[in-house]
Amino acid sequence: MDEDDILTTLKILIIGESGVGKSSLLLRFTDDTFDPEQAATIGVDFKVKTLTVDGNKAKLAIWDTAGQERFRTLTPSYYRGAQGVILVYDVSNQMTFDRLGQWLNELDTYSTKADIIKMLVGNKIDMEKREVSREQGLKFARKHSCLFIEASAKTRDGVQCAFEELVEKIIQTPGLWENDHSRQGLRVREQGPMHQGGCSNYCSLI
Repeated sequence: MDEDDILTTLKILIIGESGVGKSSLLLRFTDDTFDPEQAATIGVDFKVKTLTVDGNKAKLAIWDTAGQERFRTLTPSYYRGAQGVILVYDVSNQMTFDRLGQWLNELDTYSTKADIIKMLVGNKIDMEKREVSREQGLKFARKHSCLFIEASAKTRDGVQCAFEELVEKIIQTPGLWENDHSRQGLRVREQGPMHQGGCSNYCSLI
């Protein structure tokens, strides 16, 4: 891959309670794999993937964090410099939704970019038992100026779209990712067949 083609490198965080499927979403997006026995993340996991959105190629450094309290000591450095965050809850577990406010408070406390783009993801829509409605998720997203999507790491539904929409919004936000020595203007490239606008079923852009 030609590094000169890459417009920017973006730091993306995945946050939320333990067990909501943060690592599963990450692995589905980066490796297109799913492990129902996925072990809990210890500390921080880290993946790199290049994504082309609207003809612009971005390298994503995606940080997946442990949801457990005992790993929270690494919090400030984890949030520093991030341009985007994926806030995950489990639609079959009300508690994980109820605690989203605490995760947003932590994000507000430690984020170093005031205009960080937030994507709320309701994961595990493949589960028969649902405790959090789509309307509840949408209402929360609107209240907190988040993009919103429902997804399933197991079935792939919405996963690619979540990352694409987040990156697209970051690139469209002046000052969030450019730095002084970046190229002037976007080098818009020929759009490939990958982005077919299939997100409308899941995504609600606020």
